[in-house]
Amino acid sequence: MRLYPGEPEASGWQVMPLLDAVRRLNGAAPGVTGRPRVIAIDGRGGAGKTTLARRLREVVPGSAVVHSDDIAWNHAYFDWGTVLLENILLPLHRGEAVDFRPEAWIAKDRPGSITIPAGTEYVWVEGTGIIRQELAPWLDASVWIQGDLDEQERLLVARDGDSPEQQEHVANWLLEELPFLLREQPWASATMIIAGSRQIDHDPAAELVIAPPIRS
Repeated sequence: MRLYPGEPEASGWQVMPLLDAVRRLNGAAPGVTGRPRVIAIDGRGGAGKTTLARRLREVVPGSAVVHSDDIAWNHAYFDWGTVLLENILLPLHRGEAVDFRPEAWIAKDRPGSITIPAGTEYVWVEGTGIIRQELAPWLDASVWIQGDLDEQERLLVARDGDSPEQQEHVANWLLEELPFLLREQPWASATMIIAGSRQIDHDPAAELVIAPPIRS
C-alpha cells in the first residue's frame, strides 16, 4: 500500500458486520443522552468518506450527515474548525436542531442550508480534517479511512477530471493537507481504522474491513 510519508500502515485487519462496527463506535461514548452521537469520518481525498457516510445514514435509523465540503465551500481548505464547532457541533451538544447557512453561501447566493432535525440520533460528520485536536472534545467517536494513494488518485480523476485547473486545485490542496495531517495525525487518535481499499474479501454492502487505531 502506498501512503504519504509519516502515515504508518495499519495492521490486524478483520472483517466486521457494519452494524457491529457501529456498536463498537457507540462503546467509545456510552453515556450519550439527550443529543445525537457525533461520529467523525476522516480520510484523504478519494478514500471513500462520503460513500461510507451514505451507507451509515441508510442503515442506522435516525442518522444525518454533515459534509466538511459544505462548511469549507468558498471558505478555506482546512481553516473551518471554528465554523463547524460554533454552528454545528455546539448546537448538537445542546440537543438543538441545526439550520445553518455559511457566510459564503449567503455571499454567493448558494441556495439551501445545512439542516439536522431535532431528535436525530446519529450525526456522521465526514471530510478530510474532521479529526483534529480542536474538535476532539465534541466528537464521540471517529474513524480514519486508510487506502492506497494510487487507487484514491485514480478515483479522484474519475470523479473530478484531470484538467489543468483541477491539477492546480489538487496541488494547492496538498500544500495544506500534507502538513495539516502530519501535525494532527488523525490515524493515531481515531477510534477505528477502516480500509478504503480491498484488504480482505468482504461484502461491501454489509461489512467493513477494520483495524485497531495506529497509536504513536
